[in-house]
Amino acid sequence: MKIGIYGAGSIGCYIGGRMVAAGHQVTFYCRERSYQKLSQNGLELSDLNGYHHKLTPDQLRLTTNLAEVLDTDLVMICVKSAATEQVASEIRSCDTVNKPSLISFQNGVSNVPRLKKMLPEWEIMEGMVPFNVAELKPSHFHQGSDGILMIKKFAENNQLKIVLDAAKLQFEFRDDMLEVQWAKVLFNLNNSINALSGLTLRNQLTNRMYRKCLAQAQLETLQILKQANIQPAQLTPVPANIIPHILRLPNWLFKLISRKMLAIDPLARSSMQDDLNLGRTTEVDWINGEVVRLANTLGVNAPINSYFIEQIKLAENNNSSLQIGPKEMLRQLKLI
Repeated sequence: MKIGIYGAGSIGCYIGGRMVAAGHQVTFYCRERSYQKLSQNGLELSDLNGYHHKLTPDQLRLTTNLAEVLDTDLVMICVKSAATEQVASEIRSCDTVNKPSLISFQNGVSNVPRLKKMLPEWEIMEGMVPFNVAELKPSHFHQGSDGILMIKKFAENNQLKIVLDAAKLQFEFRDDMLEVQWAKVLFNLNNSINALSGLTLRNQLTNRMYRKCLAQAQLETLQILKQANIQPAQLTPVPANIIPHILRLPNWLFKLISRKMLAIDPLARSSMQDDLNLGRTTEVDWINGEVVRLANTLGVNAPINSYFIEQIKLAENNNSSLQIGPKEMLRQLKLI
């Protein structure tokens, strides 16, 4: 199976690189900056469990020509959600007869409907990446937390299974991807809190006051999902509606119960914090924003999630991180 990667960022380079390291043909569609960087450095891949592999530039199929990526069997879309319409427009405008299947490995729940609206003749599936990937240095991509890739079932499941098995990437093919995506949104609500904290994920999650803020954002989201008759998938041993109560526990008890949640690389931070630090637009509109949009369709408010959108947008407009301490965050949310 020939694979294309649309978006040579952290997720695209890491997943694509793992498949190349396993001996499979992968073509990376790069912007000029990424093309130059990867052409010079190659790829270095690692994870928190000890995996480490280096790929030289001549082992990578890099291109700035979209037609070469579409001349494959399957394309994984690994760009930020803000670029979805641009992706669809470029694909629609590309002079190619071949129409590979597309998998959207993007945050939020609205990317596949947006893609399908502009590409009605294409087969497009939802995908979900549960783990954190950071670029530790130029072209070195590190998986900092565990998790299982989830992908909508489709006709070529078995072919993709061979590739992912060889790459030693854990995965599941599922029918309930909307519920899976909402479960991921619930976890991703921590991204804005982590970005505003300025801390590593582990240090932020071991702070009970920050966890109380996350618990409140999750409870608000769960109430809105209940009104919308959406039951988020259970991706952990604990059901989604129990997690906010665990987050509120005293530190000693939380650490005892939540060892797996805290099994994070000590240096890992949310991608949203990285985006703020680098002056890039974040994906808050496709995390907290998904909650607010769903609330609006139901005619209800989502003040907790709206607060985090407001604060992240303020940080974006100031082109800097905007650190808010845990007690001040609780105060601004009117939780103390």
